[in-house]
Amino acid sequence: MESPEGCADPDQSRPTAAQGAEPAAGRELPMFPLGSPLLPGAVLPLHIFESRYRALARRCTEDDEPFGVVMIERGSEVGGGDVRSDVGCLAMIAQHQELPDGRWVVIATGGERIRILEWLPDDPYPQALTAIWPDEPAEIDAPQRRSLAARLRRLRALASEIGALGVTATESAAIDDRLSHLADDASDPTDWAFELAGLVPAGPFDRHAMLRAPDPARRIEVIAGVLDGVEELLGDR
Repeated sequence: MESPEGCADPDQSRPTAAQGAEPAAGRELPMFPLGSPLLPGAVLPLHIFESRYRALARRCTEDDEPFGVVMIERGSEVGGGDVRSDVGCLAMIAQHQELPDGRWVVIATGGERIRILEWLPDDPYPQALTAIWPDEPAEIDAPQRRSLAARLRRLRALASEIGALGVTATESAAIDDRLSHLADDASDPTDWAFELAGLVPAGPFDRHAMLRAPDPARRIEVIAGVLDGVEELLGDR
């Protein structure tokens, strides 16, 4: 099983029923624990070779069913025995191919955020009782949006100057175009914050802190903190 990819506190903002999540009726879902979290709206390419996750892929493609992605906080993706987060994201399979040797190539996209109500037996793959965990209401005003988008563009330009951008010129241009759009985008605060989060250079625990922030305003505080660390790192080069 393979997936794409300063750390924030992974225990920040543990979800509870009092935070506006669904009541504990829940939905049983196949689960895919990974070394990095999936954010709503993000693209997740997977190369699946473990038999248990081949079975998961077959179920989800045959039944047109989503699966849940959670970050492994301790342990390994392969072989089990991991410690899994209690916050994750729905993943919908957009493209898939089963190879002649039984491996799967899958491209999924992140949907709604979920919380784990209860882990079920890993038979034949990880499964959990889950509930959608929507953001609490919060606003991000136009000056904040312009400021954060502009700040990330400046940091990306600085990283490019010193050869630390880590993406191709084509990918970089596409990201800059998205940031230009986000600077003046008045869309839903949750959607806006998650789209910006997906463009921020961050490690898995920082991304996890973005995912589990209880509302868009707290999410952009996490993003600003990550940018502080990037700024400091680039300033030391």
